[in-house]
Amino acid sequence: MNALIIFGAKYLIYILLVFAAIYFFLQPREKQKEIAIFGIIVLPVTYIAAKLSGLFYYDPRPFVIGHFTPLIPHIADNGFPSDHALLGSAVATVAFYFNKKWGVFLFLLTVLIGAARVLAEIHHAVDILGSMVIAIAVAIIFAKFVFEQKYFKQIVGKFITKPARK
Repeated sequence: MNALIIFGAKYLIYILLVFAAIYFFLQPREKQKEIAIFGIIVLPVTYIAAKLSGLFYYDPRPFVIGHFTPLIPHIADNGFPSDHALLGSAVATVAFYFNKKWGVFLFLLTVLIGAARVLAEIHHAVDILGSMVIAIAVAIIFAKFVFEQKYFKQIVGKFITKPARK
């Protein structure tokens, strides 16, 4: 059982990224451009928001509080938010915006990653949930107030649409 938890906590994120890449490359070129623009903005903003939130909320890791050795060696820094859950959630929110089924699938993988990190005793559940909330909030705010606005579509429209044939 420990091997499965370790695999989920350390390596399942890579499988999630492979599935996200498969989804991306299955899309038509114009859709790939939209996804790329959305992701290029949402992913770094999500990371910045998470790092800022970590400055305001400190959650010692479970092994620090309990004075034990976790399944996975880890430094005793702030556990909030979980970087693995944050990346998984951010990628899942980008996919979800464009395709609900793929997004839900990637969110399920993110939940498994988060559960494995909690079971490996390197995160508390609040670290995982916080990461998910941050990623979802950033994506919703960006989508509603920027990406879906007419001015933004005019600015990036020339990068998304095919040039007219002569």
